[in-house]
Amino acid sequence: MTDSKKQFGADLVVDSLINHDVKYVFGIPGAKIDRVFDTLEDKGPQLIVARHEQNAAFMAQGIGRITGEPGVVITTSGPGVSNLATGLVTATDEGDPVLAIGGQVKRSDLLKRAHQSMNNVAMMAPITKYAAEVQDANTLSETFANAYRCAKSGKPGASFISIPQDVTDATVSVNAIKPLTDPKFGTASVNDINYLAQAIRNAVLPVFLLGNGASPEKVTAALRRLLEAVKLPVVETFQGAGIVSRDLEETFFGRVGLFRNQPGDMLLKRADLVVAIGYDPIEYEARNWNAEISARVIVIDVDNAEIDTYFQPERELIGDIADTIDMLIPAINGYQLPAGSKDYLKGLRENIVEDVKFDRNSKDGLVHPLDVVDVLQDNITDDMTVTVDVGSHYIWMARYFKSYEARHLLFSNGMQTLGVALPWAISAALVRPNTKVISISGDGGFLFSAQELETAVRLKLPIVHVIWNDGKYDMVKFQEEKKYGRSSGVDFGPVDFVKYAESFGAKGYRVNSKATFEATFKKALVEAEDGPVLIDIPIDYKDNADLAETILPDEFY
Repeated sequence: MTDSKKQFGADLVVDSLINHDVKYVFGIPGAKIDRVFDTLEDKGPQLIVARHEQNAAFMAQGIGRITGEPGVVITTSGPGVSNLATGLVTATDEGDPVLAIGGQVKRSDLLKRAHQSMNNVAMMAPITKYAAEVQDANTLSETFANAYRCAKSGKPGASFISIPQDVTDATVSVNAIKPLTDPKFGTASVNDINYLAQAIRNAVLPVFLLGNGASPEKVTAALRRLLEAVKLPVVETFQGAGIVSRDLEETFFGRVGLFRNQPGDMLLKRADLVVAIGYDPIEYEARNWNAEISARVIVIDVDNAEIDTYFQPERELIGDIADTIDMLIPAINGYQLPAGSKDYLKGLRENIVEDVKFDRNSKDGLVHPLDVVDVLQDNITDDMTVTVDVGSHYIWMARYFKSYEARHLLFSNGMQTLGVALPWAISAALVRPNTKVISISGDGGFLFSAQELETAVRLKLPIVHVIWNDGKYDMVKFQEEKKYGRSSGVDFGPVDFVKYAESFGAKGYRVNSKATFEATFKKALVEAEDGPVLIDIPIDYKDNADLAETILPDEFY
């Protein structure tokens, strides 16, 4: 137990967590950071011990994405730090605030080939917004405060602090800093708002392209007020899923990401004005929706746009996005789309219903992806969170599963990182404790983080994890077949996921039809009140080749 008569560097770390109202810390202990873990036994946020540092980083990312406040992960030195890399680059590229703290060897060993000595900051600097190593224990809290603020400011991302062991062990003479009030952005200028309003009024077919930066609660609420006043068509990125509410579904024309030639792309191509709100090119590069470099683009965001050949906005409205939108509403109130545009949108909506024809008649024992989506759609309520891993299932879910609450359908689209679904589900279950969480993966991606099923069982979290099982890395398989006429390196052996789940103390089921899946899923939603439930679905991916016809060659990933 920490000596109550002295305050150590570790106390400044934990007191900073307390002062910043951090509720959960994810991580794995080790000798170089163990005083922080020892201090967490006496005070501070709830410690969630993970089974792998990468998954702990994903859990922190999940907190950041859902709440908008940095999730915190703490690990030891050496591989404890290096295992954070994939989670932190995913968070930074996908705009999710995370604060990672890594242990380090004693300062006297930093320049030696000592046990676990490495340049933590050099490793993390390229993949984070902020990376620093603390050399004086009395500066730990100020470093924490700056790293925390940086993680969530502007375009959010990851911050990293490296702390040598003798710094956490050192006595300190200062108190932890309390967080300052977040800087308040003003709106875009009145001239810019009037410019956009006039551009919309002059347009024949203006379209809103909503990205991840449009998904915070305050921005989503402002956008819904705007769409209630003026029924303009909307396209969401994958990470913008759920911004358009159920009541405003008439304005929604699909999501874009990963592939082209779907209704959302058709609309963006036809539009004579694209208003990009909170849009980040990593979600869906402009070359994919503006290949002809013909779109007239105006941006609303908190930071300058990244300019490239295919994304050259004529005006940028920089400032508080929600307040800017609220000022825009009276300036365009009463605008009506021309009759011809309304007719075009009506035809496009009919195209959304079934834009690719599929044969749902599957072989006995297999379930078609759209049958899985139908069951999920019919049984998942708007307040539930759905986390989706990367794989063929991700394409089907992104394209056909509807979500009506922002940050309730979570994808890894910028990095397309395997293994995120279950760790994100754990985060969602912690911060949204009164609802069920649905986690979806392929059989390949599941085993990237499947050990965290024990974490979910330990915490008795209400998670239903659904595996789309075909025994292959199928998203790679069908892309290779399209490019080379054959696949390679995509096959692996079978796993009994029911026994796997049961070995961790979870319930496991295997289904073989749409009917048995629906009955089992309904039962699982009830049983998940006592802890995680896993459902293994033998999936029929025979229509992936047809789905692949909608993907242009340069969109393969």
